[in-house]
Amino acid sequence: MARQLRGENVRFTVYDVGGDEPVPVGVATLLPDHQARTAEYVVMLAPEARGRGVGSAATRLVLDYAFHVVHPRMVWLKVLTPNAGGVKAYERAGFRAAGTLREAGYWLGRVCDELVMDALVRDFTGPSAVRALVDPERG
Repeated sequence: MARQLRGENVRFTVYDVGGDEPVPVGVATLLPDHQARTAEYVVMLAPEARGRGVGSAATRLVLDYAFHVVHPRMVWLKVLTPNAGGVKAYERAGFRAAGTLREAGYWLGRVCDELVMDALVRDFTGPSAVRALVDPERG
């Protein structure tokens, strides 16, 4: 939290665009470490936005932005292992399991493991919404 407040981050508002009007439902943050050329990813979604693909889409867009604008070698995150929906959303967006921090968190008042996941620039393939805006020829 202290790092976020110092302003070294990139923040995005997450919108649900499934209805007639876009509705803000969360926030996604990149915390770059420019010396190591890495970035931590954090996302918070309102309960009503979960389980509908909003998190996966937002995460994929933030990875796109990270790899085409911020230029880290990798982006990483931590997620509590009982959060199966979150793990699946991150996997759909391009993250892979990298390791486990045993008994590092709490889920509904019980001790649980934390999964560390990462996404590498070389694994981020497919069309880029960011690159398409900057250079339509390469999009």
